[in-house]
Amino acid sequence: MTLAYFMQTAGSDVFGKRDVVVIDEAHGLGEWAEMYATIDLSPQSIPMWNDIDVPDIDGLDEAVAFTERVEHLAERRVKELRKKAELTGEEVAERDSLNTLRQDLGWFREDYTDTESATTWVVDQADGEHAPVTIKPMNPERYLKHTVWDRGNRFALLSATILNKEAFCANVGLDPSNVALVEVGHTFPVENRPLYDVAQGKMTYEHRDDTLPDIARTIVRIMARHTDEKGLIHCHSYAIQEQLKELLDDFGVGARVRTHDKEGRDGALSAWKRSDNPDVFLSVKMEEALDLEGDLCRWQVLCKAPYPNTRDSRVARRLEDDQWGWYYRTALRTVIQACGRVVRAPDDHGATYLADTSLLDLFERADHDMPDWFRAQVDRLSQPDLPRFAPDQALSALSSGTKRRHDRSRSRSGDGNHPLSDVWD
Repeated sequence: MTLAYFMQTAGSDVFGKRDVVVIDEAHGLGEWAEMYATIDLSPQSIPMWNDIDVPDIDGLDEAVAFTERVEHLAERRVKELRKKAELTGEEVAERDSLNTLRQDLGWFREDYTDTESATTWVVDQADGEHAPVTIKPMNPERYLKHTVWDRGNRFALLSATILNKEAFCANVGLDPSNVALVEVGHTFPVENRPLYDVAQGKMTYEHRDDTLPDIARTIVRIMARHTDEKGLIHCHSYAIQEQLKELLDDFGVGARVRTHDKEGRDGALSAWKRSDNPDVFLSVKMEEALDLEGDLCRWQVLCKAPYPNTRDSRVARRLEDDQWGWYYRTALRTVIQACGRVVRAPDDHGATYLADTSLLDLFERADHDMPDWFRAQVDRLSQPDLPRFAPDQALSALSSGTKRRHDRSRSRSGDGNHPLSDVWD
């Protein structure tokens, strides 16, 4: 089952304690716990949001006072619903949602006032007064105890990117003396997973507008090198994706490019994977849990070093505490995960192109946490011999019939959310 569902069943009889629990992609346990314990106070989670005078919250004490008011209103609304002889489906959902919210808010205040708790809380309210509020934990090990660790006698935690045993154990609430790290060498030949340096400059916000056009031109050249092979572009954000799509359209290669939005990402991804065209997919947040074996994808580009967002309160707090090792290790982990999307078996092969100079800097900063098998890839890093900038060459494998078939598929499928989009695509 999914880890999210496993955590949601904690405390119920749906799934009892087991002798052995196997967790894949275990490097994300800390992030899952933070997501599980995060409290979002917004119109989506509070039906009576318009009846609440949301203050400009400055600090956790004010956040605690605000949650008390919200819980009081939620309790009053639940009592009103209970007085009804019969509830509609929408009212049942509202009642259950409010009860969950009340439980979460009580849990937060209990933890916040517990002097023995190791959890550090932070609060975000990006737009000030009247805006949604998010309350987040920074030390989620307490939440993993009852949602994961109490659910089994032994655990096998699988991941290619548990880069530092002590740091991992500290993040998820495990005693390192009770944990054995078993390292297995990579079974895929290093020559089948090459890294190429095509860095065009920094992709930080202040440099992006200057760098991205050069990256777009480089992508056209890479497309010309892989005329009949599918490619994946890791855009890092929807803003970069949108800019890159416009540039590639301006360069005349839009017929070979696909994108997705937040709502239709799964449908768009499925359509691209099923297509026989050598299309290039501009993706956002697809560095993990994506299996592109064989001809599903033969090359990919990392547009930006995936450093955590420093505007996130948890990230900012960790950097204030001088946790730069965590910062670089988190970015390196994402890069390693991304590199594995296009090489899925010992006889598979796929090229990864690095377009942000900050990626090369990251390899130096996080070298002491780099697995030997990935260091072998980095040591072989080279600059590829790319064709000249020639958009017509990048489209040479597309016949006119292929283009028409491609366009018809897009127009019928819309955003990929229609129940029959899989059939159409």
